[in-house]
Amino acid sequence: MTVWFHPLCAAYKRPEPVLEALAAADPGLPELPLLKRAAGLVAAHRRLTRIDGAERSPSGQATCRNCKRSIERAAWRIRLIFYQEGLFSAGGFIHLECRAEYFQTSEIWEPLEHFSRGLSEDQLAELRRAYTASA
Repeated sequence: MTVWFHPLCAAYKRPEPVLEALAAADPGLPELPLLKRAAGLVAAHRRLTRIDGAERSPSGQATCRNCKRSIERAAWRIRLIFYQEGLFSAGGFIHLECRAEYFQTSEIWEPLEHFSRGLSEDQLAELRRAYTASA
């Protein structure tokens, strides 16, 4: 089965093949530094491939995969997704505040923002403030 990705999405979800391809890429490629940085970050922190964006918890029924506590209604949470055998599967959620422990780095803004495309500019600004405050 063939799975297609945008280049930056591929760097965040499949870093090893992207890094291999970038090693042979034209050095004048304008996206090269961004793609190398993204794939390198994710290759160093394997769980970052699981980031599928952020959202406000609609009900308060979800449990954080990291701390096992409920994620309160309207709190920011990070959606997790797993890629196995060519398919993506929903993987639950974690509190925004649990990101450093779960991902083994607190610096996840770039992939989090990238996969939070459904957020308005105002919501993205709110997320950024919450992200900064919970560092």
